[in-house]
Amino acid sequence: MQLDERKMKILQAIIRNYLETGEPVGSRTISKYTDLHLSSATIRNEMADLEELGYILQPHTSAGRIPSDKGYRLYVDNMMQEKEKEVEEIKGMLLEKEDKMDQLLKQVAKVLAANTNYATMISAPVVKKNKLKFIQLSKVDARQLLAVIVVEGNVIKNNILRMEEELDDETILKLNILLNTHLNGLTVEEINLGMISAMKKQAGIHSDIVSEVIDAVADAIKADEDLEIYTSGTNNIFRYPELADNQKASELINTFEEKQMLTELVQETLADESNTGIQVYIGEETPIKTMKDCSIVTATYELEEGMRGTIGIIGPTRMDYDKVVDTLKNLMHQLDALYKKK
Repeated sequence: MQLDERKMKILQAIIRNYLETGEPVGSRTISKYTDLHLSSATIRNEMADLEELGYILQPHTSAGRIPSDKGYRLYVDNMMQEKEKEVEEIKGMLLEKEDKMDQLLKQVAKVLAANTNYATMISAPVVKKNKLKFIQLSKVDARQLLAVIVVEGNVIKNNILRMEEELDDETILKLNILLNTHLNGLTVEEINLGMISAMKKQAGIHSDIVSEVIDAVADAIKADEDLEIYTSGTNNIFRYPELADNQKASELINTFEEKQMLTELVQETLADESNTGIQVYIGEETPIKTMKDCSIVTATYELEEGMRGTIGIIGPTRMDYDKVVDTLKNLMHQLDALYKKK
């Protein structure tokens, strides 16, 4: 039997409340907990129907109710359907946005290089202080679980967890509920030891799985290791005699090709969250060893959802600073609008 919307909302409220408190749930609690604006008497009638249908139970002589396995199953099936749909939508948006962002940033690097006659770099945006949106555990085989972790900013990470023994479907469902109830909407900084300890206690003999999922969540939320940097105009370096010396030019080209030092520069720039202005590094001030004869001008740009990245222009110390700074200021204003139009 398909539950009507009112019964479904009451069942969901009972389950969420029970998961938070561990105590049987009464009609008065539900009347405060839902947005249905129903009287306690109406809620009692609906709860009686849910009990008759086997979705909730009355333990001992308590006036409250607790979810049955059948109730959990309906709750989780509904939740999974909604979340699977959301995951698919996010995947579609992610692919679409990644494609557009990739093309846009390459184009920006190219235009900057052409306009300034210097070398340019631009990092793809990363999201700071990501919040967890959803976790879904599902069985791959008798000894493996797949953990799908969805994070704000449309980051999706898949992790395979190895198990000592096979878990039945009901256990996996209850672990899904436990993890989502406690962790949804939190940043990695908000997941504290007390919370982890309480979750592991509730998970009992499966506490090791909770630990592994939390580690995977921390990795997914940080997600800085995939920093992408686009460069253009490296050959412009040869326009300036002081940088055209064979050894210097070779070192500079390697820096642009390998990108490790550029990545460190970007991470250093983005680490300071208050830094949204323009930074100028001249000669010896430059944090990249192979660029001590250059100047680097960087700007931090910000898109929607707190997505931040770094734009850099690299040239000789006699670069046209006025032109470079003006160009970066204009670009910072335009980039968000450009991105939204794409």
